[in-house]
Amino acid sequence: MAGTYVFNFFLIILLIVFSLISQAKSEVYTVGGEDNWDTGTDYVAWSQQYSFNVGDILVFNYVMGQHNVYEMTQDTYRSCNSSTGVLRIYHSGNDRVTLTEAKQYWFICQIPGHCLGGMKFGVEAKQVGGNGVPSPPPTPTPTPGSEQGQTNAVSTREIGIVWICIIALGISVLM
Repeated sequence: MAGTYVFNFFLIILLIVFSLISQAKSEVYTVGGEDNWDTGTDYVAWSQQYSFNVGDILVFNYVMGQHNVYEMTQDTYRSCNSSTGVLRIYHSGNDRVTLTEAKQYWFICQIPGHCLGGMKFGVEAKQVGGNGVPSPPPTPTPTPGSEQGQTNAVSTREIGIVWICIIALGISVLM
């Protein structure tokens, strides 16, 4: 009889863990899609294809030295003048920017002429609701093999929790 209660307890814990993991996924977006972070891409149009949430990651791929990424204030973004309003600077050529809070983010390339030429965009990161569903409409489905889309990311910690629950469930069944 006690074995049944233990089994049911671990089954409920397992369901809770899977529910939390499904809500904790973040999306990874390659800025500019297949064109990456380079001149000649309409980044405003690219960014409007998606709904961004807190925890999502923007990946900026570019040739180091030819471009960079400046996170700016809105006023600086509009003027393309990076003498003030710089929040963060990225210049590795493979920058990953995590959207850590619900707010508007503004990005430019600070290389002379690039921002004025269109290498800039803004995104609004929204807080995901308690049910794991953000308020904006769903994002478009990327074509197979396309890097412009998004991929789900599950942390190692979450996978570890799932395995602990599975092992605990197995032990409870054997008791």
